[in-house]
Amino acid sequence: MSAALQRRGATLPGQDTLVASWAALARLSPGAQLLRTPVGPAAVFPAWAPLNNAILAEVGAAAARAAAVERLKSVYHGAGADVWALWVPSMRTDFAAPDTVADVGDLARDVTTLVMRTELSPWLRGRPDVRRTSIEAATRAGGDEPIPVAELPEPDGVAGLTGWVMVDADGLAVAGAWSYLHDSDCGIYAVGTLPDRRRRGFARALMEHVLASAHRRGARTATLQSTPMGEPLYTALGFTAVGRYEEWISKGPRTNPTRSSVTDRQTCA
Repeated sequence: MSAALQRRGATLPGQDTLVASWAALARLSPGAQLLRTPVGPAAVFPAWAPLNNAILAEVGAAAARAAAVERLKSVYHGAGADVWALWVPSMRTDFAAPDTVADVGDLARDVTTLVMRTELSPWLRGRPDVRRTSIEAATRAGGDEPIPVAELPEPDGVAGLTGWVMVDADGLAVAGAWSYLHDSDCGIYAVGTLPDRRRRGFARALMEHVLASAHRRGARTATLQSTPMGEPLYTALGFTAVGRYEEWISKGPRTNPTRSSVTDRQTCA
């Protein structure tokens, strides 16, 4: 990768889908909006802090990065959001590679997520034990608490945006994810399994269903962002790393299990 390309910033595969998903999610959260700032796209969610994320459009020199941070501070402060993250796109494709930059203003370095992509196969098959539901229910089932299938709400009704849950033999939703269909790409986000249900194949079965559904609806690729724990599962499903986001935060780590809309939630298959 050339130095010139890195200075301009990388538009990674799936980034348009990711940003469009933020706009769709904003319809579900009071006061939320997607802003197209000179710094880059910024998702502003006053009532849903883990989704306060921006993507740096140009890496630039240290002074330019610091100026970008100050501009974003005013955006988030004006919305009453004290905690937010700025993502630096990179073409590097592994977790161990050194950071693209040593500093981003006065932000603190947080996690790195791999951007992963796959071509969708027409041979994918859905499963009867996966249900469509709301984003809120999918989030709960993916890490907070099991939900009896009879209590699952209807989907939110936002075009392209779908919450998914995996239902176990006891009739409980024990794994969750959401997806967003944008042109011919399907973004998959917030994949998670309840801690006491991990390593039983629920996440893999859920992912296979979501990918099959995406293909039936016209998608030909799928993209996601992975933590180190989720990478083996996604690799086994045919995803390959095509870049990464190096995340920098405004203050201490966001410890909410839904820390980011685009990372898998410490999922084990």
